[in-house]
Amino acid sequence: MVNPTKTSRRQQILESLACMLQDSPGERITTAALAKKVGVSEAALYRHFPSKSKMFEGLIEFIEESIFSRITLILNEETTALKRCEKILILLLTFTERNPGITRLLTGDVLTGETGRLRVRVVQFFERVETQFRQILREAELREGLRPVSTVGATANLLVSYIDGRITQFVRTEFRQPPTGYWAEHWLLMSDGLLHSPDHTS
Repeated sequence: MVNPTKTSRRQQILESLACMLQDSPGERITTAALAKKVGVSEAALYRHFPSKSKMFEGLIEFIEESIFSRITLILNEETTALKRCEKILILLLTFTERNPGITRLLTGDVLTGETGRLRVRVVQFFERVETQFRQILREAELREGLRPVSTVGATANLLVSYIDGRITQFVRTEFRQPPTGYWAEHWLLMSDGLLHSPDHTS
């Protein structure tokens, strides 16, 4: 059986780390400060996580599980490519806005000096999101008779670049510029020229 105390302590450590990332934008988090916030010794931290990198990895896993499980729900609930893209964009913008501390991981803001594996993990996260957009856009022609105005690759990259830019601005402004700011206006501009019928002539 899983030890509930151990699980609870691991969760407490990750939640405390996320809070510190949010409360101290631009600053590095030390294990000494984290141990003090959790109310345990540094040795106790390392009984649950062998390194600070493993703690960051635990937060990245939380991001991955939260986002991709919800993307699966969106794909099951929505049938049109435009609505799927819209819902996935809103999901990512809203999730990062509600979790400012761990959003710093997605920009690499707190990963300087950490193991390269973490940076690779973040790169793979965005690549996975972009792959999902590409799949949606490819299916649009089969399901709806619609194609991206540009290429599938360029359009998927544009959508990911938008997310990346909004997240980066959020972290750079120390969480003062929310990712969902101007969303309605931005989506109107993007969606208007995103897909078209191949038979359409201008």
